Amino acid sequence: MKDTQSRGDAYHQSNGQVSPAGREDCGVHDGIDRRNFLSCMAWAGTGLLWTMAGGVPTSKLFAATGKADAGSGFSFVQISDSHIGFNKPANQDVTGTLKVAIDKINALASPPDLLLHTGDITHASKPAEFDTALEMIKQTKAGETFYVPGEHDIATDDGAAYLGRLGKGTQGKGWYSFTHKGVHFIGLNNCQQVDAMGKLGDEQLKWLKGDLAAQSSSTPIVVFAHIPLWMVYPEWGWGTPDAAEALTSLKKFGSVTVLNGHIHQVVQKVEGGVTFHTACSTAFPQPAPGTAPHAGPMVVPAGKLKSVLGVTEVRYVGRKTHLAVVDSSLEEQG
Repeated sequence: MKDTQSRGDAYHQSNGQVSPAGREDCGVHDGIDRRNFLSCMAWAGTGLLWTMAGGVPTSKLFAATGKADAGSGFSFVQISDSHIGFNKPANQDVTGTLKVAIDKINALASPPDLLLHTGDITHASKPAEFDTALEMIKQTKAGETFYVPGEHDIATDDGAAYLGRLGKGTQGKGWYSFTHKGVHFIGLNNCQQVDAMGKLGDEQLKWLKGDLAAQSSSTPIVVFAHIPLWMVYPEWGWGTPDAAEALTSLKKFGSVTVLNGHIHQVVQKVEGGVTFHTACSTAFPQPAPGTAPHAGPMVVPAGKLKSVLGVTEVRYVGRKTHLAVVDSSLEEQG
């Protein structure tokens, strides 16, 4: 926890791979038409800032704008899958790349109000790994930091170390909610019951339904959890089968953003009033769905690692329907 509109089933991702939905050419310009919108959002390395105006998405290059447009709202950032303790060919310096991510956040023109870490803080949930990760993340210039667990944070001890350090004030196995400047944030744990895929479980779903019942339908909602809350690629366990019940509870809201990690690459889906967004890892990439025999750490050519790791910045502006999301790779230093 805290440490201090179009409908379609197409999806797209980064890392230089193209999803089954195909690829469109993405020119370097400020306006992106409706047909090319999701395709162009695939390339996290280009650092796109997107907003919704009158129901039509528009986009600007992050490098061209330097920061999100000023407004009456606030910004927050998401990092994910730091895997502190990992030391294999895919990345033998995960603390170094986490530091690059933190430096990138600290270089933003305006400090974000919040930092959300969407799990796999550690690689083996060892005390020393938590110590290193949390001490590093404390150096981030953000108002407050919030966490949800990944399977690597809880697998070896059923979440005891994670809950002991980060579970104060949470419900059940670490789920919770809070409201910040009119936006309701919900942190979920869909890793405690992992078998082939993640699960939320009946107790958490009941709590979520009650939590949402107290919110007005006009309240912007941000849900963050480790494993994607939609079926990105079931063959690799990239999905949450019982998320459908959670999404049913979210239907009444006009603006819902769901942030996840786990798959170490940007994949987005817009369905009705819900925008799904998975983040790059700060540690190592994984292959695009179906492009390898199985998921797992992917070795990339020397000098290319930072281009497939990244940070997500999100800005909420009052009276806007959706949130503006900027993905930028660790390679970009603008």
